[in-house]
Amino acid sequence: MRGIVSLLTGALLASAAQAQDVRGGKAVYDRYCAACHGPAAQGDGPMRMVLTLDPPDLTGLQHANDGHFPLARVVYRIDGRDPVVAHGSVMPIYGDFFEPRSVALRTERGETLKVSPPMADLVAYLESLQR
Repeated sequence: MRGIVSLLTGALLASAAQAQDVRGGKAVYDRYCAACHGPAAQGDGPMRMVLTLDPPDLTGLQHANDGHFPLARVVYRIDGRDPVVAHGSVMPIYGDFFEPRSVALRTERGETLKVSPPMADLVAYLESLQR
């Protein structure tokens, strides 16, 4: 019985690891985010000059949040679940791209957050950039 539980646990962990692919996240970032946030996510993308607000440096999110990566805030800002962003923001809302929400991630508070595989990859990439 213990062997079956270990096997199932291993399979679940492997599945979660596959769902969060940093290289895949970089590809999503390069396609949808780098124009504004820059190639190194420091807020210095080529579109910065034409934006009304400077894009934030995404490499300091964890530092600005007392050493915890603000996963829920990042996801909600990107997919439009953040009510402030949903009612008008310079940040495009990519909600439709990030459907269906089939991957469960744990937030810094231990809550489960459902996201799409591309969002899980993007979040893993952004988290990997934290200084």
